[in-house]
Amino acid sequence: MSSFRSLFILGVALAATFASALADVEKSDLKFGFIKLTDCAPLVIAKEKGFFEDEGLYVTLEAQANWKILIDRVITGELDGAHMLAGQPLAATIGFGTKAHIVTAFSMDLNGNGITLAKSVWDEMLATNPALAATPTPRPVKAEYLKPVVQRLKAAGTPLKMGMVFPVSTHNYELRYWLAAGGIHPGYYTPNDTTGTAEADVLISVTPPPQMPATLAQGTIQGYCVGEPWNQQAVIRDIGVAVITDGEIWKNNPEKVFGVTADWAAKNPKTHLAVVKALIRAAQWLDASRENRVEACKLLSRPEYVGADFKVIANSMTGTWQYTATDTRPLPDFNIFFRYFATYPYYSDAIWYLTQMRRWGQIGEARTDEWYKQTAADVYLPAVYREAAQALIAEHKLTPADVPTTDGFKPATNEFIDGVTYDGRKPNDYLRHLAIGRKD
Repeated sequence: MSSFRSLFILGVALAATFASALADVEKSDLKFGFIKLTDCAPLVIAKEKGFFEDEGLYVTLEAQANWKILIDRVITGELDGAHMLAGQPLAATIGFGTKAHIVTAFSMDLNGNGITLAKSVWDEMLATNPALAATPTPRPVKAEYLKPVVQRLKAAGTPLKMGMVFPVSTHNYELRYWLAAGGIHPGYYTPNDTTGTAEADVLISVTPPPQMPATLAQGTIQGYCVGEPWNQQAVIRDIGVAVITDGEIWKNNPEKVFGVTADWAAKNPKTHLAVVKALIRAAQWLDASRENRVEACKLLSRPEYVGADFKVIANSMTGTWQYTATDTRPLPDFNIFFRYFATYPYYSDAIWYLTQMRRWGQIGEARTDEWYKQTAADVYLPAVYREAAQALIAEHKLTPADVPTTDGFKPATNEFIDGVTYDGRKPNDYLRHLAIGRKD
């Protein structure tokens, strides 16, 4: 038996060496980190459907306790790369928090988050805003409907407490955007207040995603912004109401990215290219059919991945969204992995997150438009993406129509809940048009 085991191990090692030689990668055995959210799906699918192995890569996926631990382990080299918040590579590169040059050549998804409020808060909103009591509830629900509740609690000396997952998370910026669009001040980060609550009408703090529903049930927070399945779990447990999705705050907003250190990318360019190829194929597979989504939900429900009930995960992943126990609606674009060029690393996406860092004081001083553009180019690597995509086209796994014709900037859009127009080429002009927030 020991002899057979030795031969088996030798065979696996030889197979790995042979595959690496074929793919010509610098490193074949890789460890990637992720957080237990449904938008880690491209990593899971690339592994489970064999897309990594097709590129000569043997990948271990390892769940991380929180976003801070995840990025620290990428920086130290304990992880080769990870599923990251879009703001993390940008914040690290400019030195907000841990200083390190992190890059991304792959955007993991569009949309995928929601804002959930405690049922008691929702009931008070209904009582103070008769328009909300219509059947069906008019959507999107704007934060102006929450304002009377916020004002009452603030006057009583017990401000509304809300959770998000990390200071530079998409969730933090989406929650703040929604609140500010409704005339509620979410607070500033300052040198003397690193909690981001200076001048705040509400108190926003960090809670790890899987702990959100339990923290809401305990009354420690009265609402939160998080990815799935943690909004739908609160609705199904009947402890919260999912008032709005991030796609209603900013239509088809960029969400997570796959990040590595710039040093790792420089040392392993062929490996990096192979990883991006596998992830593009995984994203394409995820959006190819409903049957694929159902299969993905089953995989994600496994304890080593998201570990939530299949039905909870499928609630949003298969094209519906449950706002309340009695209000479920079709929402086919809640999770987008490949459609609308979702995987492309646009400079304008990076710049939007940088504007929000400036808006809320994480970037302490005004910056020029050129600074925003250069910082985006330092972090986002569309050239790597294009090389990966061209290789897939040559292999007949992708078509030219699947890759955008772009200079890295999306067209200007006003598809935000407040109707303000965003043009990534003019970040300072955009900031000037936002009613609440730091400007130049």
